[in-house]
Amino acid sequence: MAVTAVNAARAVETVFRIESPRIIAGVTRIVRDVGIAEEIAQDALVAALEQWPRDGVPDRPGAWLMATARHRAVDLVRRKETYARKLAEVGRTLEDVPPPPEPAEPDDIDDDLLRLVFTACHPVLGTDARIALTLRLVAGLTTQEIARAFLAPEPTVAQRLVRAKGTLAKARVPFEVPYGADREQRLASVLEVIYLVFNEGYSATAGDDLLRPALCEDALRLARVLAALMPGEPEVHGLAALLEFQASRTATRTGPDGEPVLLADQNRSRWNRLLIRRGVDSLHRAGSGPYALQAAIAGCHAAAVRYEDTDWRTIATLYGRLAEQLPSPVVELNRAVAVSMSEGPGAALPLVDALAREPALRSYHLLPSVRGDLLERLGRATEARAEFERAAALTRNARERDLLLSRAAALG
Repeated sequence: MAVTAVNAARAVETVFRIESPRIIAGVTRIVRDVGIAEEIAQDALVAALEQWPRDGVPDRPGAWLMATARHRAVDLVRRKETYARKLAEVGRTLEDVPPPPEPAEPDDIDDDLLRLVFTACHPVLGTDARIALTLRLVAGLTTQEIARAFLAPEPTVAQRLVRAKGTLAKARVPFEVPYGADREQRLASVLEVIYLVFNEGYSATAGDDLLRPALCEDALRLARVLAALMPGEPEVHGLAALLEFQASRTATRTGPDGEPVLLADQNRSRWNRLLIRRGVDSLHRAGSGPYALQAAIAGCHAAAVRYEDTDWRTIATLYGRLAEQLPSPVVELNRAVAVSMSEGPGAALPLVDALAREPALRSYHLLPSVRGDLLERLGRATEARAEFERAAALTRNARERDLLLSRAAALG
């Protein structure tokens, strides 16, 4: 019985992690306040933790959580006299509407999720607040995970989230996808948020798993919806192309036991050719902005039948162009990797050493990881081992840590 209760609790946590963005989005449509919607979603989680261990996990756990949250939202609206008119318009019908089916097809998406993204990216919020709030509400990240992504103290991020939700409520920001100039104004922030959500799913900052596929799927759906919604925006297609290319490799990035598989060792015959074709189609509609350049880099990898066929010189050139448009030490680190593959590790090591002075990279585990790889290729095994061990100490992802420690041990 204890084992059943533990399994049920784990099921609750897993399903809630996946479904919480849709639940919050659906409830926000009812209560029109993302802060209250998040609290109601948490109430549904508590109800599941109480009932599922006793009654068993329902056949459609996501729908159960959604229905529970919706009913609580309608009850809340009923209790507030100031919402009487809203209840008459929407609350009465919501009671009798069955919970939405869990998405089954890659192109299926709840429009409320898109509304939630645009709401969280309202210009009344600062850029950091928009990103943090969307990662919290749409990606379901914990405050700790967001702090890691921001390289910021956890209390700072927690205060930022509280203030952001309060600001949206005070400003009475409508829960909608905006039109015209307002949509254009929010687009850059929306694209950035979708990009960050996908990256968190593609390479989790913390936890026991390298991948969080549900985040990748949500981000890819949102990118596709935006591309259909705004066909004349090249960077929307650039982001869509980038995510299609990256998603095509997801199934080969981990082994049977969830261990990371490096790009050089991935089975390219298992890369999803449909997603690659979609990426190529989107890239043809993209311009030459930052997302389009990153998509072109990903496209170079997708075009190589074998790892040895990769056009690293072109990739290095594209990273150089990207650095001109989007100056960033992370972009320079990626360019150094491409230089090491096209010109040799000796040409790239000075570039990486120069980045060691960048404050933003002091706790970035990929900097010592890349340096360790270069030193290993140069035959400097002792130094390489120290770098891999340092990288392992910096990462909070268990799978990455195991890989880095195994590379260090191999040099012992």
